[in-house]
Amino acid sequence: MPTEKKISSASDCISSMVEGSELKKVRSNSRIYHRYFLLDADMQSLRWEPSKKDSEKAKIDIKSIKEVRTGKNTDIFRSNGISDQISEDCAFSVIYGENYESLDLVANSADVANIWVTGLRYLISYGKHTLDMLESSQDNMRTSWVSQMFSEIDVDNLGHITLCNAVQCIRNLNPGLKTSKIELKFKELHKSKDTAGTEVTKEEFVEVFHELCTRPEIYFLLVQFSSNKEFLDTKDLMMFLEAEQGVAHINEEISLEIIHKYEPSKEGQEKGWLSIDGFTNYLMSPDCYIFDPEHKKVCQDMKQPLSHYFINSSHNTYLIEDQFRGPSDITGYIRALKMGCRSVELDVWDGPDNEPVIYTGHTMTSQIVFRSVIDIINKYAFFASEYPLILCLENHCSIKQQKVMVQHMKKILGDKLYTTSPNVEETYLPSPDVLKGKILIKAKKLSSSCSGVEGDVTDEDEGAEMSQRMGKESVEQPSSVPVKRFQLCKELSELVSICKSVQFKEFQVSFQAQKYWEVCSFNEVLASKYANENPGDFVNYNKRFLARVFPSPMRIDSSNMNPQDFWKCGCQIVAMNFQTPGLMMDLNIGWFRQNGNCGYVLRPAIMREEVSFFSANTKDSVPGVSPQLLHIKIISGQNFPKPKGSGAKGDVVDPYVYVEIHGIPADCAEQRTKTVHQNGDAPIFDESFEFQINLPELAMVRFVVLDDDYIGDEFIGQYTIPFECLQTGYRHVPLQSLTGEVLAHASLFVHVAITNRRGGGKPHKRGLSVRKGKKSREYASLRTLWIKIVDEVFKNAQPLIRDATDLRENMQNAVASFKELCGLSSVANLMQCMLAVSPRFLGPDNTPLVVLNLSEQYPTMELQGIVPEVLKKIVTTYDTMIQSLKALIENADAVYEKIVHCQKAAMEFHEHLHSIGTKEGLKERKLQKAVESFTWNITILKGQADLLKYAKNETWENLKQIHFAAVSCGLHKPGTEGTDVQKPRRSLEVIPEKANDESGE
Repeated sequence: MPTEKKISSASDCISSMVEGSELKKVRSNSRIYHRYFLLDADMQSLRWEPSKKDSEKAKIDIKSIKEVRTGKNTDIFRSNGISDQISEDCAFSVIYGENYESLDLVANSADVANIWVTGLRYLISYGKHTLDMLESSQDNMRTSWVSQMFSEIDVDNLGHITLCNAVQCIRNLNPGLKTSKIELKFKELHKSKDTAGTEVTKEEFVEVFHELCTRPEIYFLLVQFSSNKEFLDTKDLMMFLEAEQGVAHINEEISLEIIHKYEPSKEGQEKGWLSIDGFTNYLMSPDCYIFDPEHKKVCQDMKQPLSHYFINSSHNTYLIEDQFRGPSDITGYIRALKMGCRSVELDVWDGPDNEPVIYTGHTMTSQIVFRSVIDIINKYAFFASEYPLILCLENHCSIKQQKVMVQHMKKILGDKLYTTSPNVEETYLPSPDVLKGKILIKAKKLSSSCSGVEGDVTDEDEGAEMSQRMGKESVEQPSSVPVKRFQLCKELSELVSICKSVQFKEFQVSFQAQKYWEVCSFNEVLASKYANENPGDFVNYNKRFLARVFPSPMRIDSSNMNPQDFWKCGCQIVAMNFQTPGLMMDLNIGWFRQNGNCGYVLRPAIMREEVSFFSANTKDSVPGVSPQLLHIKIISGQNFPKPKGSGAKGDVVDPYVYVEIHGIPADCAEQRTKTVHQNGDAPIFDESFEFQINLPELAMVRFVVLDDDYIGDEFIGQYTIPFECLQTGYRHVPLQSLTGEVLAHASLFVHVAITNRRGGGKPHKRGLSVRKGKKSREYASLRTLWIKIVDEVFKNAQPLIRDATDLRENMQNAVASFKELCGLSSVANLMQCMLAVSPRFLGPDNTPLVVLNLSEQYPTMELQGIVPEVLKKIVTTYDTMIQSLKALIENADAVYEKIVHCQKAAMEFHEHLHSIGTKEGLKERKLQKAVESFTWNITILKGQADLLKYAKNETWENLKQIHFAAVSCGLHKPGTEGTDVQKPRRSLEVIPEKANDESGE
């Protein structure tokens, strides 16, 4: 639970420490002692009681404290047998004495831990002058600004303003605050002072503003970067942006722009200082939202074949309620097209007055005129996206009315219709880029030799199937609807070009006979069967052909299937009931945000490449793909509304948060925070979770806020975001309602760190004990095909895989060791490490004991005289890390090129693998297994080459961070700061990313 008094300054922290707190004292061998810790009134010593030691020994002198670490980042914490049961956010350590001993403590809440960490860091900086510093002008900037606002209202200098004006002013500054809450706070203050009336003095106004408009979690964050000031200057802000937020190419001018934009006080703007209020404004602005703004525009390659994309698709677009009795309306098309949908459905039947109509046949849904729908489609087709729109035409009309359909489409849609005949010499569909501004018709098509033909009704004649399932009593239709044959007119057939509807038979038939411009539709039930029984075949099928999946006719209530079940198989067109909100539509909407909401999302490379091994149902890591560790801390919530339609709880909200991961089966997971009782305005959660993401390109993160109610938990808000769109660092998550509207002022405050991303992370679990040396290291293994000539090629690649793995993991292990000695967790980056360790490198007179020589490409640490053993250990570990970085950079290119060479050599056999295997005596199942093993090996080789390339880029990033931090902290050797880390001209970037490129360029 949060502390009773809200912490808004360092003096609040000091006062709280003087009063004291119960903390757990952690020792090795799982021993934990409950002790009462307090700060002496003279602020010279930290004491604890009871203790077996005499009172003079149960204390630590403040001046002997070297540093204060957050989290479980000392040897005592790491070796303690019950460390896993201790919250990372409640743990902290006091490092003291010449031998750098640690006092390891656990608070009852993250709030209390933050109070002690902040207060102790102030004491280390200012000692007995702490309170003098706090009372000086630097922390009065905020009070002066608030007082100035009061004076602007008190134009007659009466010394008081009306309660109404005071409430309105505070609400203008913090729109999320409820008027009733502000009024209540003033009334409580008046009551405590035995005053009455509706007037508010300046002191009361300042006190209530501090109490209501200070977010302690942001204050604690500010003082981490403010060099123990009550504000951030331009250099502090630069450090925060670079080290924590992962902002590249930052400078003081950019910092100053942010300060001028978000700092409310004139004094702060003039001096280049960002107060707690300005910092809060910045963190709550769209600049710090969790969604990466790069993805708000089209950011993916749009020149790939159409079958290489997921396509935002609508089912029975004309319906705005259920599937059986619900009304049909053109607003269904408007809504879907405005949301970026690129595939809409038109179920067309003969209508009165020779005008075709749209509705679900064999049901009681209402009808809309076909012509009016085409008008709306023409108006909104490219409202949200310029990329091609697919009209899924389910034609049930007579020849006469088919011709009317053609007339309407030609007249209204005109040149937008794409009717170019497919090129039989091509093997793939055109790209979205080529088809910009075009409308494609997906429907049945006549064979080239016929002018008219009879054909079976498509699988999507859902009304007939629904009618069968519902039975006679539901609608006046026969209980058994026979398979229908219909006539197709030539004019309508000619409008169909590259989306010809055909019936699916089986995968092997399709691989041999299906044309690239033919599209199969799958009932949800059938698609699920293939996804479970033939996941590999389904993925391979979707590399060349478009597949449309539509909901089971049993979903009469218009409920939605889980699109992830079919995206993981590569199905491009997964048709959703846009009119039905909930988890499944949250996933669909969230997923298609990632490419400018243009309706097309490029599928993962492993689903596009001709030779790649991927099974949709994998419950393990994906071959050739590096798993990433996602670390999410749910810090706090803001302004949660009362759930709609909630029961008799009044305005009380008891919120908790679920973090869900949606993706391949290996990635699906969820974790929840504790419930914060009776606090929907500013609940503090302070809970951290970790998830391993095996296929990041197909993963989504969903934040769900619920109200804990004994009757049944109720929905407050949610936000769904593709993993690839996450921004690392401290971020706000804007919450949305059940129907997708943004909830005003409602958000979550979180911290995100991801492996191999700027802003923190690495792919190892915490602790030295889990790192694997060479002897126990696991290497990716290649499979034997039992085809001698091919196996020889792969045999040559196995030692290269070992070399690549050793280069990567030696570097990662060395970096992990350095992080631990710096006293930081696994999600920290090297810039944060250098910032954490820099104070230890300063002597008593603030002269450096260690400096970094930045004149060379690989910065070295140089001792400046005699230093303690603990610092020597840091320097030695740093040197080991630099050597591992150097080894990777200098050897990666050669290993990479050799792996690529092996991959190309193996690919020479790909086209004739069946015939070579047959000659070797392999038959049927063994031959099929050999082909599968070949695909596995190629995937592994490409993956290992990619991992090595990413590791080299990560290594350059590490060197840049060391360089930047050394200059920022003033620890660089004089005269070397101008040297920048530059990549050599010849690097992995010059090698084609696609290793099996036939050109060999």
